Amino acid sequence: MDVVELKTDVLVIGSGAAGMMAALEAANGGVSVILADRSLISRSGATIMAQMTVAVALGSQTPDSPEFHLADTLAAGRDLCDVSLAQLVCEEGPRDILQLDEWKVGWARNANGSIRQAHAPGHDRPRCVYVDFLSTGPAVAKTLRTRVVRQKEVTRVGDLYITDIVVTDGAATGAVGFSLADGRPVAISAKAVVIATGGLTRLYQRNSASANMGGDGYALALRAGATLTDMEFVQFFPIGHLAPRLVGMDPIMWDPFRYKLGGRLLNAEMREFVNDYGNEEAGTYNVTRDRATFAILSEVKAGRGSPAGGAYLSFQHIPEAELRASFGPVIDKLAANGIDLTQMPIEVAPIAHYHMGGVKVDAAMRTGVPGLFSCGEANGGSNGANRLSGNAITEAFVFGRTAGHSAARFAKAAGNADAPVPAGALDLAAAGGPKEGENFAGLIAELQAVMAADVGPFRTEESLTRALGAIAGLKARLGAVPPGAPGPYNMARLDWFDLRTMLLVAEVVTLCAIARKESRGAHQRDDFPAMDDAFVLHHTVTLDGDAIVLGRTPVEGRTIREVA
Repeated sequence: MDVVELKTDVLVIGSGAAGMMAALEAANGGVSVILADRSLISRSGATIMAQMTVAVALGSQTPDSPEFHLADTLAAGRDLCDVSLAQLVCEEGPRDILQLDEWKVGWARNANGSIRQAHAPGHDRPRCVYVDFLSTGPAVAKTLRTRVVRQKEVTRVGDLYITDIVVTDGAATGAVGFSLADGRPVAISAKAVVIATGGLTRLYQRNSASANMGGDGYALALRAGATLTDMEFVQFFPIGHLAPRLVGMDPIMWDPFRYKLGGRLLNAEMREFVNDYGNEEAGTYNVTRDRATFAILSEVKAGRGSPAGGAYLSFQHIPEAELRASFGPVIDKLAANGIDLTQMPIEVAPIAHYHMGGVKVDAAMRTGVPGLFSCGEANGGSNGANRLSGNAITEAFVFGRTAGHSAARFAKAAGNADAPVPAGALDLAAAGGPKEGENFAGLIAELQAVMAADVGPFRTEESLTRALGAIAGLKARLGAVPPGAPGPYNMARLDWFDLRTMLLVAEVVTLCAIARKESRGAHQRDDFPAMDDAFVLHHTVTLDGDAIVLGRTPVEGRTIREVA
């Protein structure tokens, strides 16, 4: 097939908030940009699905400072945050929130015109801005998309699956992939490449993110020679909707309901239980996500879970007028699903939501591979063992803008040199095997079941070793080439490439989880239930050929104990 050849100064892979911020900042730096996405520009990834809060120390209604925000971030991270990255988020966040305000994103306001801030779990004061309780992410995506469309230096390319980053003489010089629309191989020459592909929650059966978040950026970075860090830390949103059936509404919608109105988490005995596990909720409902997840699953393991295998979340103590005043038409949408919050509790359970680990970067978003940068949830280190509620979109803004700035500077320094895509780089994207054979969509479902059962919130040496065996078996069934010939929207080939990525990333997560023989934040080992100071360190991952190599690096900067 004919090869589509493209050239640009900066290639940004992924078009969520981080990718769009990177593209805008790079273009503002006077370079050409290609913003590429495997789906529709700005309509894939996690940003478009985010609901409520964005954490930032504006102090618009309560005195605040980035140092207070940083202290809460480090506390949530359980001594594993890379402080240089966490500090960057907390200090630069206000700038970006105010920039989005100028771009008319529509942050909610108080009666006096100041930006309203909510008190989210893990924060010591009201710090989280929002548009409304269900549509903050879509509003952010729409606002950034409008800016991108107006920026003439940004070329938008959707339905482009990137299979590998091209590395020439040790530096990133572009990427290769294929068009989903017609199957043609695509080669992009670039002076700098930015990874902005989000996380890996698709590895799990129940997750809150887009179906394309299977860890693409992690696999791209590893194969390009970059290092990953903290890959064992997968955050589970503790109160994802479980039952009764909910149609047309997000399963993670209950967080603002709970901490704004005081939703009560109850076990099968209809007793509040969160404080039984060392927490101190007293009507404020601000326990961090890792602790809430631990409490719910502990009750389920003890036989005190709800019928569907979670916990009850009850608002029956809240008058209907108060519910309607806070959430208006949402109450009617729930009624259409047969849910009356004044008469019944709903069932909730942890759901894969975010990934704290990712590509190891410095404060300029450099990966260690010259010309390769990373931003947003694709990065690791800033959140340590557990992300503080509301920090995800903030870091997407800050890391995206920083990566775009750094990539533009790198591209300018590279001058007019354009490295051609090496011969053979497109072999895999253009390859085709027999049409008949494995059902790769089915294999993806098998992998998701393995990860949910054995590499979920609670882990043991036995379960993790069992998962490694299952992953090895699935790798043997993957084969060396995708099935069939390239063509328009060939979903079997897409599933093969997705499984290729997901198996690599799943193996990395599992190996790191085996290596961390303690319980910390989102990583809970039943066979090592306590935190161990010997593991105040980062597990790192590189590739040596096809072999996964684990390493250890110290935690950089202050721990929360030193801040306190």
